[in-house]
Amino acid sequence: MTATEASILKADRDWWRGAVIYQIYPRSYQDTNGDGVGDLKGITARLPYIASLGVDAIWVSPFFTSPMKDFGYDVSDYKGIDALFGDLADFDAMIAQAHSLGIRVMIDLVLSHTSDQHPWFKESRSSRFNPKSDWYVWADSKPDGTPPNNWMSIFGGSAWQWDPTRLQYYMHNFLTSQPDLNLHNTEVQEALLSVERFWLERGVDGFRLDTINFYFHDKDLRDNPALAPERRNANTAPAVNPYNYQEHLYDKNRPENLEFLKRFRAVMNEFPAIAAVGEVGDSQIGLEIAGQYTSGGDKMHMCYAFEFLAPDPLTPARVAEVQHDFERAAPEGWACWAFSNHDVVRHVSRWGQGITDLDAYAKFLASLLMTLRGSVCIYQGEELGLTEADVAFEDLQDPYGIQFWPDFKGRDGCRTPMVWDDKAVNGGFGEGRTWLPVAPAHLPRAVSVQEADSASVLHHYRRFLAFRREHAAFAKGEIAFRAYEAPLLGFVRSHGNEQVFCLYNMSQDTVTTTRPPEQMETLDGHGFQSALNGETITLPAWSGFFARLT
Repeated sequence: MTATEASILKADRDWWRGAVIYQIYPRSYQDTNGDGVGDLKGITARLPYIASLGVDAIWVSPFFTSPMKDFGYDVSDYKGIDALFGDLADFDAMIAQAHSLGIRVMIDLVLSHTSDQHPWFKESRSSRFNPKSDWYVWADSKPDGTPPNNWMSIFGGSAWQWDPTRLQYYMHNFLTSQPDLNLHNTEVQEALLSVERFWLERGVDGFRLDTINFYFHDKDLRDNPALAPERRNANTAPAVNPYNYQEHLYDKNRPENLEFLKRFRAVMNEFPAIAAVGEVGDSQIGLEIAGQYTSGGDKMHMCYAFEFLAPDPLTPARVAEVQHDFERAAPEGWACWAFSNHDVVRHVSRWGQGITDLDAYAKFLASLLMTLRGSVCIYQGEELGLTEADVAFEDLQDPYGIQFWPDFKGRDGCRTPMVWDDKAVNGGFGEGRTWLPVAPAHLPRAVSVQEADSASVLHHYRRFLAFRREHAAFAKGEIAFRAYEAPLLGFVRSHGNEQVFCLYNMSQDTVTTTRPPEQMETLDGHGFQSALNGETITLPAWSGFFARLT
């Protein structure tokens, strides 16, 4: 049975607008063969659980053939499945099962760079005159032998690595083993578009495009200017990394990218109901880039930047500011919001310092995320309220963390194995020695524990996702903020004839406030215990109130 034959999905080209997408980090989801690493069969086995959440799609982080220096984000064969994860038959089975459950599948494409083990790069570095000699970003040294310019790597140090065969430097925005492709070369573009087409023909429903604003570099290799200290932040790279000392005008965010994104979209448009979300890796002008990339209906369907993945405290003013800033920067665009992913500290830990009831906080954050204007990405384990795991230095796998330890501990703390059963070996993830240790603090939050507790974070996610589906205003509606003082955050979502008033208490104390002047019908089914009492609304700590305005 093919994925198409098994599908119960409708060919809705607008499915992505307001969709809830569940991100899976394959290494850490479910191990079925005892090697300590999650695999595609494990994802397939857990799809009924994912379907029970009520999400619209899954986003699967890279599973392509790779030496795993950056755990799959260093691809050595774009059309192959790494043996750690299975094979193409396993991928096809996963697609078929997902579609049979009404779940769309998006895959993570890493097009800005490859592994240095990719055949393209092996050929490119072999000489200055081979057919692929210009497929990567090569440059001569300065007269004194130093790198061509001052560009820096996100993973630390220069963005240039010397190659003794070509007697030139090659560019790498990330690890030295992740050379950057030269998308100024149209042959490279054609090769990447063939990758896109390969997976579309295999049945995928869309893509998450990694580091989408890194695709092109300045042909003249001009130095980046210094960034004023007051403009530096740690949203793209940790504060200990001098990457934050530059204004990244020339090593990324180049205008040539717009035409390539149009070419990428044109291929998607040949297939029914395909969508793409681009990751904009820039904390300086991320929303402006998102606006450019989603304008005109001929590039990305949606983008997400780092605003809600940043360590900045989440306050009512911050939420409204980010939503307003996106609307200003991308008036034609559509946001895709995420509070956590595989690259940042889990949001319950990142924002929850000093909060005594982390379950209540996790429920509030889930509800807020799902009522903002835009689509939503949920990262695996977020629905359990998982905190950032404490991984010892000797157990670290992430080269980023190893480089900057102990000031920055890397990304392993959000990548530890999923906990399914508190009584099973390794929390039910698998029986072999796990690639990262299972966090003991996660076991009391395992799926098996939360399934048995109707008041759990897991059941709240299910309830609120069902509540969200009942009201089209949440998925596709406009947003208008109301004037409230902290800790209250209020806004109205409107779509067609429906207006839904949302009010949140972003504090640990019960708050009572005056009700809005409109007539309203209180909405139930969301799980919160807030109450309308005559002219006032009472909201317990970390809770929400919802009503249809009439």
